[in-house]
Amino acid sequence: MRRISFVVAAILSLSAFFFACTKIDTTELGADLIPAVDNIHTFEMVLEVESDNKIINDSTRVLASDDLPIGYTNDPEFGQTKAELYFDLGIPTLKTYPFGKKDSLVTDSVVLSLAFKSAYGDTNSTQTFRVFEISQTSGFSSDSLFRLDHPDFATTGGELGNRSFLVNTLNDSVHVIRKDTTKVVNVLRIKLDTALGRRLMNYDTSFSSNGGYYNDSIFHTLLRGLAIKTDLTGNALTYFNAGDANTKLIVYYRYGKTDTNAVEFKHAQAGGITNLLGVADVLKRTPGGGWSTYLNNGNPKDDLLYIPTTPGSYGLLKIPGLDTIKNKVIHLAELIIPKLNSDQQDKFTPPTQIFLDMINKTNDTVFTIQNDLVLSNFGFNIDQFGGFLRSYAGSLEYRFNISRHIQGIATRKEPNFDLRVYAPFETNIYYLPPGTLHDRKLVSRQNIPIVPRIAAGRVVVGGGNNANPAQKLRLRIVYSNI
Repeated sequence: MRRISFVVAAILSLSAFFFACTKIDTTELGADLIPAVDNIHTFEMVLEVESDNKIINDSTRVLASDDLPIGYTNDPEFGQTKAELYFDLGIPTLKTYPFGKKDSLVTDSVVLSLAFKSAYGDTNSTQTFRVFEISQTSGFSSDSLFRLDHPDFATTGGELGNRSFLVNTLNDSVHVIRKDTTKVVNVLRIKLDTALGRRLMNYDTSFSSNGGYYNDSIFHTLLRGLAIKTDLTGNALTYFNAGDANTKLIVYYRYGKTDTNAVEFKHAQAGGITNLLGVADVLKRTPGGGWSTYLNNGNPKDDLLYIPTTPGSYGLLKIPGLDTIKNKVIHLAELIIPKLNSDQQDKFTPPTQIFLDMINKTNDTVFTIQNDLVLSNFGFNIDQFGGFLRSYAGSLEYRFNISRHIQGIATRKEPNFDLRVYAPFETNIYYLPPGTLHDRKLVSRQNIPIVPRIAAGRVVVGGGNNANPAQKLRLRIVYSNI
């Protein structure tokens, strides 16, 4: 998970001051202590919400520390997803020939080991991965962070090797038999062409065009990196970590008839210049099923919202009734988003958390929900803000507590911005500390991680125009008149 960016201490102190000034005691007590609705002193209203499915312009860039997907899915509700991984390798030690000596060297085998982390989708399906070498003219580099929607990187030469496997067996133990039998777990091993091993043996330690072991930079001019591509088979995404020590290219070799030894080339290489190593995950979605239908129906008042985890779309929410709210003490304002059943939801499970923010009137800036999502020395108060999938009286729902935001509209004439609900891997938006004007020139962006894995999770929820009251997206307000 990414690091959360924190504002400076002065801003935190200012936030704490304004938070104290704007808080409403009744919302601090917990839902069980909110005044009972008696229609004498305390009242309840439910406001209509207009909802529309919108494609999001996703700018997510990946790091080697992220668990990244490879694979293919064909989801009847959301369509197709294909993900492929590109990464480079470092040398074991600077200016040192890793194979000891060149005389009488024999390549036994070459194996690519990938550190498996998790899977999403139909884990009983079989996938096929194919390994290629990244072309020197592909544009892939070690000093860039690549977006998920980057075009495929060109490869060179033929296929280096492939492997078909059952997804749910990747956490099984694998016995590796060499001089001694060892056991590894949570890895996918792909046998590659031994010609790659012989190439690596021919590099030297000189500062020259063949000096692959002089430093990582020269090594990358000889081997740009590896591409892991997927066949359009199976129905799952499998997640690997390029920066894990178990992700490595292993060359098994010997001198004549002596015992087999091994040299490992890792993405996170202790002896190399690790901060110059690159990774990219290219992920393509082709909307299908209901998701495609609702994205293209031209109706701004949808009865269903389709929310896929990054990359994907969002629900645009408008609450016109808030413009008439005034002179009220807001005890509780909950945005209620019911989860609905969908085809193959047992395989393509919903995200456990989604996120809510707001878009300004000129549609050029996205802000956090002021006063309700608050940053402190302990991070953001996500637990209090909400967005987690939970059972409420037997109904699975996502709920957000936006009581202070609604109070600001009711008594401080703060703007009634449109809202955006979605399931980001992480979001990078302008954080509004309590009391700050809605001007991005006065605030800074913050990275907020939400869903732990890219493309893992999708959900169909009720929209504001849903005919079933129990499945309707709505804003429930408990209030007293001033």
